[in-house]
Amino acid sequence: MSISASPAVSDEVATYVANRIGFIELERPKALNALSTGMIRAMHTALGQWRDNPEVLAVVVRSQHPRAFCAGGDIRFLYESAQRGELGARDTFFTEEYRLNHAIFTYPKPYIALMNGVVMGGGMGISQGAHRTGGLRVVTGSTRMAMPETRIGLFPDVGASWFLARTPGALGRYLAVTGETMGAADALYAGLADVYIDDAALPALVDTLRGERFERGADVVACIERAALAHQVVPQPEASPLANARALIDRHFALPGVAQILASLQSESDGEAADWAEQIIAVLRERSPLSMAVSLEVVTRAEGAMADVLRSDLDLTRSSFLLGDTIEGIRARIIDKDNAPRWRFARIEDVSAAEVEKMFVSPWPASEHPLRELRG
Repeated sequence: MSISASPAVSDEVATYVANRIGFIELERPKALNALSTGMIRAMHTALGQWRDNPEVLAVVVRSQHPRAFCAGGDIRFLYESAQRGELGARDTFFTEEYRLNHAIFTYPKPYIALMNGVVMGGGMGISQGAHRTGGLRVVTGSTRMAMPETRIGLFPDVGASWFLARTPGALGRYLAVTGETMGAADALYAGLADVYIDDAALPALVDTLRGERFERGADVVACIERAALAHQVVPQPEASPLANARALIDRHFALPGVAQILASLQSESDGEAADWAEQIIAVLRERSPLSMAVSLEVVTRAEGAMADVLRSDLDLTRSSFLLGDTIEGIRARIIDKDNAPRWRFARIEDVSAAEVEKMFVSPWPASEHPLRELRG
């Protein structure tokens, strides 16, 4: 087995080729592998080098740390940049992150994400695209998956709304608005994961990938699928918490706006259903009203190409920081940790359609958009 390192090696991410597989290993455990600009660049550089290299059949992205695959983008950095008035640093971070997300989504070789532990925000952006490459999204017993952005006054970015829009029923709308966390069975049920493997089996799987003979990228995928046959997620996807709540989720979250969803939940009077509705109402009352309305609209608009979704995501990051609740949300949840955000709109019912529409206005002419070159 030959191993060759790529020049794009930093102390936060390692990229190398072993046994004709390109490995990307996230190495920022103290921050739960939250993505820095440097990590994003190293990943994108490696993918570019391997894209047309016949000696690389497939790509595997992983974390060797049990707590997290990737907890998202570096929110603290974005907050501090905003406090210093360094708008360019924020725009650069999101532009490069979304270019990486698009490169993964359109990658011509199988891309495989081993998604143990925390998989949130930006972690979804570097894993969900695997589904489009002929690769795999592998979940484990420790997987905790979410797009929890409404909690900090943001929205499900990194192109995640493209995948949320394609989940069964109203699941994507529910997950976008509430930011609720899924386990492995939930993720499989929602179509946001492909196979399950026990955490304890991951090291042996990686050893197999480094030792077995492969002729094609599809052989690498088949090897992982064979390994997954020996593992069974409990509960089964059809008995997962998300599956059990599916009828209620569809009933309430298919409604067109957050205010209607809230009113519908408040009218639920049937025993267990009323208890569930009460829990969800409590979640909604914690989230940014403006962000929830924007998030619902993001999923509604995500029917087209991923390139269009990512361009819209970049527009929304600008408006979320300048006009929305993101800076206050990060202050309250991450910086001061007082959990007492003062949202722009006190109540869900106060957010008008015009306010939501204003958030989607691009600050760039189409011909000058930083992501104008993306296709597909």
